Amino acid sequence: MNTTQNIGITFYQNLGKLFYAIAASDKVVRKSEYDSLRKIVKSEWLKVDDIEDDFGADASFQIEIVFDWLDYQELNAEECFNQFEEYYNENKKRFTDKIKQLIWSTVNAIAGAFSGKNKSELMMLGRLKLIFEK
Repeated sequence: MNTTQNIGITFYQNLGKLFYAIAASDKVVRKSEYDSLRKIVKSEWLKVDDIEDDFGADASFQIEIVFDWLDYQELNAEECFNQFEEYYNENKKRFTDKIKQLIWSTVNAIAGAFSGKNKSELMMLGRLKLIFEK
C-alpha cells in the first residue's frame, strides 16, 4: 500500500466514524440512517477520487465498513465524534470546501433519515459546523 492510498483509506475511515457518531448520537442506529449513508456513498462519495484499498475496491467504501463495524461494536458516539475532530484538526488541508459540503449534506441526510433530526443529532451537527468554521 502506498502513502497516498494509506492516507485516503484513513480519511474515509474517519468519515465513517463521523457518520456513525451522527447516527448513534441518540443511542440507536436505525436502518433508514444506514440506508441513507449507503445511498450517498454510492451516488456521491465514489466520485471523490480514484483511491482503492488493498482488495481493489474504491476506498470510499471504507466509510460503510467502519460505520458497520462501529455499529456492531456499539461504540460511543461521542468518542467517535472526538476521534473525527482530532483527525480533522490534524489534516485540515484534506478538507476542501467541496469535501466539507459533501460531508455536511451526508450528515444532514443521515440525521434526517428517521423522523427528522432529534436534539442529540442537532447538537452534534452544531458542533461539526463550529469545527468546520474554525
